[in-house]
Amino acid sequence: MRSPVLSWAGLSKPQRTELYLRWSLYLMALFVLPSVLVSAGSVADQPENIPAIRISLLIALALTLVLLRAYRVALDHYLGRPTDHRLWTALSVGLAVAGSWTVLLFGPSHGGTANPGGPPFTMLVTGSLVLFSHSQVCVALAPRWAAVVGLGMLAAVLPAAVLTGIDAANAAGFLAGLTIGMAFLGSSCRSFAWLTSIVWELDAAREAQSRLAVAEERLRFSRDLHDVMGRNLTTIALKSELAVQLARRGREEAADQMAEVQKIAQESQREVRDVIRGYRTADLHAEAIGARAVLRSADVGCEIDLGEDADRLPPAVQSVLGWVIREATTNVLRHSEADRCLIRLRTQDGRAVLELENDGVPAVPFPSQGSGTGLRGLRERLAAHDGELTVPTVEAGVFRMLATVPLPR
Repeated sequence: MRSPVLSWAGLSKPQRTELYLRWSLYLMALFVLPSVLVSAGSVADQPENIPAIRISLLIALALTLVLLRAYRVALDHYLGRPTDHRLWTALSVGLAVAGSWTVLLFGPSHGGTANPGGPPFTMLVTGSLVLFSHSQVCVALAPRWAAVVGLGMLAAVLPAAVLTGIDAANAAGFLAGLTIGMAFLGSSCRSFAWLTSIVWELDAAREAQSRLAVAEERLRFSRDLHDVMGRNLTTIALKSELAVQLARRGREEAADQMAEVQKIAQESQREVRDVIRGYRTADLHAEAIGARAVLRSADVGCEIDLGEDADRLPPAVQSVLGWVIREATTNVLRHSEADRCLIRLRTQDGRAVLELENDGVPAVPFPSQGSGTGLRGLRERLAAHDGELTVPTVEAGVFRMLATVPLPR
């Protein structure tokens, strides 16, 4: 059997919180019996009151045992777990009302003026039974239904109080005090249940946040992998096809093309390792030079104009624009039959503007103008720097893309 210390250590923080608040509710049930014992001290000096005290203690003990179970299922129901809370709520309310009638009709209050301690004892015992039973109702039922049950319990107890001969002033004070006590104790018990549910909701929210963070990291990794490998794989495919054609013709240039394929593949391996390590950033000048080399190897003329402001751009802006050049080069190779390509960088109105344009766009809609993975990834990258990606309408057969990033003041 595990020790209590080890059992407590094995619980999660929400479980510990629930256990603490659950036992706070159980203490409400355990207060019934002591409150009756304290009340019995005022009338225990008269032998004729002993039977009534015994009956009151038996009723209090029975209600305590019922409330321990009723509080448990009430809290489980509040937390959304399947329970039979209605049965135990009805049992605790019925036992409290029946016990109150028994104490009021057969208790020391019948002694009248000859037994001055009788009415206080009767009202204290009855109040304890009704108060603690109704506090369980406040946990098990919605507030409006708990209020209805509370009023019903007061209405059920009032006739018995009148029959015992308690004067009107004492009866009114008893009902007023009982109403205030029910509202205070009931709201306190319901707040325990509310705190327990809040702790579980926070734990679920933290777990959901962790899952979202993992999903976001997976998306980031897939986006980076797409951006890194897209252009290289496209280049490898083109050069491999060219090498096949040259080999079939017996041309020696086929070996040179395959050597370039090998070099690109090795470079791709290095870049993938960098992505996995999370250290890779795109260099603007390196990406521009690489784009020109790749496009020229595919017989696409490439004009690059980065201007004099490229070196003065912040590193983060250079990196994100380098990714734009890489993805745009991939799209030119994959989705067009371009003869020329233009890459131009300028600063305008406090923003860095990268313009990319190529011809050779087929008559069918250009895939990158839609919601392709590549451009969607670029939009996400640019949005992280408050930038945006636009595809303005130009003449037929031409594709133009503008990437803008605000510069720090």
